[in-house]
Amino acid sequence: MRREKKNFDLFRQDLRELIDAELPEGHDHRIYQDMLMNVAQLRQEKLDILELRLLNTALKELRYALTVFKPYRNVPKAAVFGSARTRSDHPDYVFASEFGRKLAKKGWMVITGGASGIMEAAMVGAGASSSFGLNILLPFEQSANAVILGNKKLVFFRYFFTRKLMFLKESSATVLFPGGFGTFDEGFESFTLVQTGKARPRPLIVMDTPKSSFWRSTLALLKRNLGGGGLISPEDLTLIQHFQDADASVKAITGFYRNYDSSRFLRDRYLIRVRKPVTQSLLRRLDREFKDILTEGCFERLSDVAEDDVKAPDLDRIAFHFDRSGYARLRQLIDVLNAV
Repeated sequence: MRREKKNFDLFRQDLRELIDAELPEGHDHRIYQDMLMNVAQLRQEKLDILELRLLNTALKELRYALTVFKPYRNVPKAAVFGSARTRSDHPDYVFASEFGRKLAKKGWMVITGGASGIMEAAMVGAGASSSFGLNILLPFEQSANAVILGNKKLVFFRYFFTRKLMFLKESSATVLFPGGFGTFDEGFESFTLVQTGKARPRPLIVMDTPKSSFWRSTLALLKRNLGGGGLISPEDLTLIQHFQDADASVKAITGFYRNYDSSRFLRDRYLIRVRKPVTQSLLRRLDREFKDILTEGCFERLSDVAEDDVKAPDLDRIAFHFDRSGYARLRQLIDVLNAV
């Protein structure tokens, strides 16, 4: 046992020296070191072969997917979900295609599962150049659709959790058309992460045709059973927007980023980046209308941009002590900022 520990300590020391020799000092230096040390530690944990394969496959999937998305990092994208069983002559298919086309015209890309039905329709509308496919390898065959097949922006995943992570990380909006368990799984994942603040604020859109009652009845069920039963906050469902018009949904998605750019926690305060100058009158309005989400102090303009590690000096910043629970109210605050 002592010999094993001594060998392991020597191995870790060799890794540190390799990192120091090969990588320049910087913010990523320690991260690479931690990653390699974690890999080395796996040998000590004595995990079984299936657990090791899971970790190895997950890391490879994420590494490859991140590489595929990297050249398009500055292009906004919407994650679009819906049934793979929807036929090409169905109104939902036509509607999803129209939505994809109109969103692409605004400079956005779509990310779908890359299979048939609604996923294919959104890609038909957006076009192959504005589409990403994140396909899942299932026990039964789910081939990629003709739009994305053979495209370098088609990525195959073995695990749902790595695929879902990439959907959320690389998109700036979540859009659901009528679908089955998979659509609801992806939708509720986004709803929950935004509701709890584990994902940044984003448009959460549900769409169906004017004659459809799919989402109207679903939202009524959620309002009655979850909201009425006190299982969610009364304001949580306001995070979800329902549209039966492609133009209106595209306007809601692009309008969300009209002034609002991004946000994050900066130590003990919440930071919102905006494109338009922050005025004192705006800050005082936020003080009046959103004092319920402040734990102390007031809304302030962050004067020292260097405090924020995102290099965007042209953006103004609003900082405040957020209660870390009122994410539906935070969405309403962003709506006010976008109306400026």
